[in-house]
Amino acid sequence: MIEIENLSKAFTLHNQGGAIIPVMAGAELNVGPGECVALTGQSGSGKSTLMRMIYGNYLAAGGAIRVEGTDITRATPREIIRLRRETLGYVSQFLRVVPRVPTRTVVAEPLLALGTDAAAAHARAEALLKMLNIPEPLWQLSPTTFSGGEQQRVNIARGFAHAYPAMLLDEPTASLDATNREVVLRLIEEAKARGAAIIGIFHDEAARARVCDREVDVTRFTPARAA
Repeated sequence: MIEIENLSKAFTLHNQGGAIIPVMAGAELNVGPGECVALTGQSGSGKSTLMRMIYGNYLAAGGAIRVEGTDITRATPREIIRLRRETLGYVSQFLRVVPRVPTRTVVAEPLLALGTDAAAAHARAEALLKMLNIPEPLWQLSPTTFSGGEQQRVNIARGFAHAYPAMLLDEPTASLDATNREVVLRLIEEAKARGAAIIGIFHDEAARARVCDREVDVTRFTPARAA
């Protein structure tokens, strides 16, 4: 489902004379349906960089990233947009939405973009918001006014609205209380059970042990350690 071959990445520091900083080389990873793989490694080792390359936010310097057969490194912007809409979900740590759009619609948007009936899309959104303990009076307000923890839960609800075949999870349980943490872990388990291929960053060791099938230390893909 997610295949990474000989992937490399470097950053060019244009404000420092065009210095080139290699950050990844020779990355290899395969994640099958129903499997959850945790990216591990010290801060700065490239975990987030790898996730952003898979999602198409960063351009790779070389190699291939295939998600359900589509090579992100060679895909057109239109192909990447379609992949994000239909196949590849991403739950980041930060909620970025258009101000004044109601929370209920923010969560339903991935389904609405697929042409799902509005009533069904909003019903799914409401079920997730209730599950994640977002009070009903807030559903008609913009989440831009919410606390950080509430925004995180809205982001999680939005990320799990559509049954994506592949998912990227960036610290999905960070800063959550025990009740909401349990909800998120159950959502991940349900996604695995339906066959989603998942790559995640989990600093919560207990959560990682519960939902992840194996760990990949991205430190081994840094240029100094590349084979």
